[in-house]
Amino acid sequence: MEKSINGATLRRMINAANVYLDNNKEYIDRLNVYPVPDGDTGGNTSRTFDSATKAVAECPTNTLSAIGEALSKGALRGARGNSGVILSQILRGMSTEIVKNIELTTKNFAKAIRNGAEYAYKAVSVPKEGTILTVIRVMADGAEAAAKKHADFEGFFDQVIKTGEEILEQTPELLPVLKSAGVVDAGGKALTVIFTGLYKGLLNEDEDLILKEAQESKPIEDNYIIVNYENLADIEFGYCTEFMIIELNKKTTESDIDRLREKLMAIGDSVICFGDLSLVKIHVHTNEPNKALGYALELGEIHNVKIENMVQQNRELKAARAKAAQFTKPFGIVAISSGKGIDTVFRDLGVDQIVTGGQTMNPSADDIAKAVEQVPSDHVFVLPNNKNIVLAAEQAQNLTKRFIHIIPTISVPEGISACLAFNMDGTVEDNIEAMNTARQNVSSGAVTYSVRKTHLDGFDLNEGDIIGIEGGKIKTKDTLVSEATYKLVEKMMDETKVSVTLFYGEGVADAEAVELQKRLQKKYPDCEITIISGGQPVYYYLISVE
Repeated sequence: MEKSINGATLRRMINAANVYLDNNKEYIDRLNVYPVPDGDTGGNTSRTFDSATKAVAECPTNTLSAIGEALSKGALRGARGNSGVILSQILRGMSTEIVKNIELTTKNFAKAIRNGAEYAYKAVSVPKEGTILTVIRVMADGAEAAAKKHADFEGFFDQVIKTGEEILEQTPELLPVLKSAGVVDAGGKALTVIFTGLYKGLLNEDEDLILKEAQESKPIEDNYIIVNYENLADIEFGYCTEFMIIELNKKTTESDIDRLREKLMAIGDSVICFGDLSLVKIHVHTNEPNKALGYALELGEIHNVKIENMVQQNRELKAARAKAAQFTKPFGIVAISSGKGIDTVFRDLGVDQIVTGGQTMNPSADDIAKAVEQVPSDHVFVLPNNKNIVLAAEQAQNLTKRFIHIIPTISVPEGISACLAFNMDGTVEDNIEAMNTARQNVSSGAVTYSVRKTHLDGFDLNEGDIIGIEGGKIKTKDTLVSEATYKLVEKMMDETKVSVTLFYGEGVADAEAVELQKRLQKKYPDCEITIISGGQPVYYYLISVE
């Protein structure tokens, strides 16, 4: 019986969990509450965990400190969708305990799971019970109880997984929408699959498959080259100072970190100060780096200090200055988009970089960060245009030194409306307010098809039924795309609406869209009815009503 886990064993366990999750991702996708073809929790968690696994595969040593750090970093870079972002935080929290040990006991592992639960809850502004959050929290309770009874990992994992599966079965009672759809929480299921895979790796099951997966892992490209386009001729604060605070003092509190941020802002600009009581990351432009370091030492130990003389950099970069200047602009915009027609609309509205993504293909935090790095501006507005991409966009802030401003658009119409409100001559604050106001003033609808038989939002649905969705609820159902779309527009209209824009997808012919436009124009003669070939997959129509 295994009573401790070393780095080599943990590496094997992670590889096994990655294989097991990949083998079960399609089943997890089918647990999606809404019967639309965008249930990608399995895919998002699998790709997130795969990124973490590949980072671990690149570790040159089998020390737990190296493996834990790689696990956390790889998960962060590969986090996709809400489920993937939450999973990345669970792994990050677990890693904070893993890196402290030479070998893991059941008590250490229980503490790691508890840390994972705490980090996951902090990642979500309004935690919802009946989700993956509930599952990891209850599993942490089960792990702590199991560690008191079992010094061996076989008994420990048996109890932890059993606890996870039991609470997973209860999620429909905690979240009514799950009960209505007749499914358990997909993110919670992914979590129990991961822990089952870890256990399989501990027992060394399916060894050939595990080893093959590890050998085929490719290195992560570390190409975050950040170009600073600020005016180097007018540097108010000469020293770019970066460091981390580790081993925080026992008396240090979260409020102390907030006060540190305020102190840094008083002696410089471009301040980044984030973290928790295990680690804080600092970036500040200042003329008094000694003060910045002194403030930090009041909270804990400083680590990885880097101080660059930007005035000297100015002298060295004069030759490249003219070339860089031609790309300088005060603000930039990155938008997530799917479909050539919609891409064109965003580009026409001044969007600098398009990240391909949307339903069934959520981009990772890494994808978004790389797009931000391609924008020639220090301040970049990011439009997720999908509720399942907002968290990944927020995670991207940890992967770049650029100032990212997330406008939490949850649909393409909201993103387009936000772009129309953008003003290059305004301030950051003015643009945030204007873009958020604009996105909130547009009504968004979508027409797609049901992927299974179910009863939801008062509708008895069969596989293949055409459904119209607004505000996250099914509003119409039909056997014909045009009829379902026509009915949905009717539901969305009132006397205050003056324009309707329909983006038709890759499954709709031009002639069909034109005919629908004529019908709607006849129905609403005082409104402007516009059709645009969006070319998007999954959805026959995306609808904007203003």
